[in-house]
Amino acid sequence: MAENPSTLAELEKHVPDAVKFYWQTRSKQLQKQREAGGSDQGLRSAVTGGAQMDGFIKLLTQLVIEAGIDRAHIYHQDSLELPGYFRPNKKWDFIVVVKGQLVAALEAKSQVGPSFGNNFNNRTEEAMGSALDLWTAFREKAFGSKIRPWIGYMFLLEDCAPSNRPVGVKEPHFKVFPEFRDSSYAKRYELFCRRLVLERHYDAASFMMSNTEKGANGEYSEPASDLTFQMFANSLVGHVAAFSGRIKEL
Repeated sequence: MAENPSTLAELEKHVPDAVKFYWQTRSKQLQKQREAGGSDQGLRSAVTGGAQMDGFIKLLTQLVIEAGIDRAHIYHQDSLELPGYFRPNKKWDFIVVVKGQLVAALEAKSQVGPSFGNNFNNRTEEAMGSALDLWTAFREKAFGSKIRPWIGYMFLLEDCAPSNRPVGVKEPHFKVFPEFRDSSYAKRYELFCRRLVLERHYDAASFMMSNTEKGANGEYSEPASDLTFQMFANSLVGHVAAFSGRIKEL
């Protein structure tokens, strides 16, 4: 009897479910806030509703299990704090810890409008700071010293007119890099995710876009071929599989 295909081999069937879960969960959160009289905070759930990305976290959990790690070593609902160097600790969205070794950690973030500007700055500063904090703590042997952990960053952005519209920049003293001039927030997030990897702050990054209407049916786009969820998953699974083959040595 032929074995069932791995989740990694059939990601194109599973990612739409995660996208659909995202929009369905967000819709429920917004409705709940409206019913509670919190209309002034309704749009903030685009940032604060952590459960929205749980479809992706569930998918990543399955990938890690199939790569050889027992579910008991995977954390995505609690016990997510990791020590930092510049602060006591940082809560990640998904971590894998085996025999006193940090195997993997990742951030799974999203943003919808209308406030793309302020949230873009907050998201980029948060991601860069988290990476600096983790790698400095790793240097100081905070997570065990036998392996280098894998860290990833995935981002889902609302695909709408404001996120795709060119945005001006202020240059009172010095010129910004030309690729940022008249770039949309979608392009800026793409550049950001790519450079997180190019500068080795993160081992892999994924950048996806989806809108409210089509997203409810699981539709999404991936503007950059080097930032696909498939490549992101391949990187994570490759690292975890290599580690799982060494567990008995630890």
